Amino acid sequence: MSSKKFGLGKGLGALLPNNIEDDTNKDSITIDINLIRPNSNQPRKSIDESKIKDLAASIKEYGIIQPIVLRKIDDTYEIIAGERRWRAARQIGLRDIPAIIMNVTDNKILEISLIENIQRDDLNPIEEANAYKKLIEDLEVTQEELSEKLGKSRVSITNSIRLLKLNEVVQQYIKDGLISEGHGRALAGIDDISLQLTYAQRIIKEGLSVRQAESLVKTLNEESKEKIERKKEKATNSIYINEIIDLLENKFGTKISIKENNDKGKIMIEYYTKEDLNRILDIINAE
Repeated sequence: MSSKKFGLGKGLGALLPNNIEDDTNKDSITIDINLIRPNSNQPRKSIDESKIKDLAASIKEYGIIQPIVLRKIDDTYEIIAGERRWRAARQIGLRDIPAIIMNVTDNKILEISLIENIQRDDLNPIEEANAYKKLIEDLEVTQEELSEKLGKSRVSITNSIRLLKLNEVVQQYIKDGLISEGHGRALAGIDDISLQLTYAQRIIKEGLSVRQAESLVKTLNEESKEKIERKKEKATNSIYINEIIDLLENKFGTKISIKENNDKGKIMIEYYTKEDLNRILDIINAE
């Protein structure tokens, strides 16, 4: 192992919080590339091989400008940050790579990896959501506390984690870029996961915008709420009143409500446009 030293890169220095920098040996050394292994808790689960090839070509011409960050485990090293640089270096046959060694816990590794990937836009929305969820569980912190640690707003973290409520196929659509994170947030407002998939496929088929998707979900939820209220209303009515309601709804083709108060009450006939009102009046006048 060579003892050649490198300075801590500006990018990493800006990336790491102050309390993490304190645990870092700011002078890097070269490490045998075969002694390094990736981090199994890396938030980014998918790697774009074309980007690795581009990075490999850049490293071949200019070298590795930014050292990777490792922690020592027995006689090997685990990657904390810089897995793509490591993969690219292996691809072009480098024997060793500049690295900074850190003494940190598993939770801190996940935190650093998440910060690095978020700041470099390396995570798809589902990977980011899973990383937030894991950090909250592993660190036993609230979303508010996590937002302070990562410098992200609590609302953005909350909205991100809501994506994990989605149907797994819908989550894959987001990973594949078939629908956006905004579409996903709208679909997360649907409790029925089978309906989430149905509406996601409609969004893709019709090329709906995020606003159109939000409007679609809002209408669905309003209709669902109305159906629930309708069922409750019918449950409190007598069989006789429900039969009358069904008869009148079939006749007028609209929603009918009957409110009883002892032997008195009122019948309400709903209409939705002036044309609809005129249609109902024509039916009444035809009697």
